[in-house]
Amino acid sequence: MNEETIYFLVTIGTATIGVIGYGTIGFHVVEIAKAFGMEVIVMDLHPDLDLEEVLGIEFVTLKELLKRSDVVTLHVPYNKSTHHMINWKTLKLMKKDALLINTSRGGVVDTNALIKALEKKKIGGAGLDVIEGEDVLKEEMELLDAKEKMERISELARDERLFRREDIIFTPHIAFYSKEAVERILETTVENIEKFSEGKAINRIS
Repeated sequence: MNEETIYFLVTIGTATIGVIGYGTIGFHVVEIAKAFGMEVIVMDLHPDLDLEEVLGIEFVTLKELLKRSDVVTLHVPYNKSTHHMINWKTLKLMKKDALLINTSRGGVVDTNALIKALEKKKIGGAGLDVIEGEDVLKEEMELLDAKEKMERISELARDERLFRREDIIFTPHIAFYSKEAVERILETTVENIEKFSEGKAINRIS
C-alpha cells in the first residue's frame, strides 16, 4: 500500500463522492459511501428531489459534480447520449487529485482523453472494471467485417497503454461476481422464463 492510498483511506471520511447515474447500483453505492462518512452528490437525468433530504444527498449538474468530487463513480448505461460522457473537456473539470471509477461500460469514457489526463496530471488516478474495445475478445466479434474488427483491435492495443500505468487499478469486469450476485442473476433468469411462459414479460430492456 503506497502513501497516496494510505492518505486517501485516512481522509475518506471527509471526501466527497460524485455518483453519476442513480439507478439500483448507484443507490447502493450511495449507501456504502455514506457508511464511510462521505459527502454524497449525485447527477441523474431524472433526479428525485424528494430524496435529497430523506437520504442526505444532493442532486447537482454534471459540471458541478466533476468540480466538487474527490471520487467520481460511473453507473450509467451505454448509449448514444452516454458515449464518451467522460472526455477531455469533462476530465479537465475534475480536481487534480480526484479518482475516476468506471464499473459501467467502457465506451462511457474516452480512453485517449483519460490517458492524456493522467499523463498531464489533470486527475489523480482511475479504477477501471471496463475498457473500450474489450468486446473484441468475445467470439461474436468474429461476425464483424475485417475493417471494423481491425479498428476494435486497434482500440484494445491503445488501451494496453493504460495497463502499464501505476495510477490505474484494473479489475477484469467481475465487480458483480459475488456468490450473492450470481444467485440473484440466476433467480431473475428463472423468473423471467416462468413469466414469459405465462405470457407476462418482465424486466423488459428498452
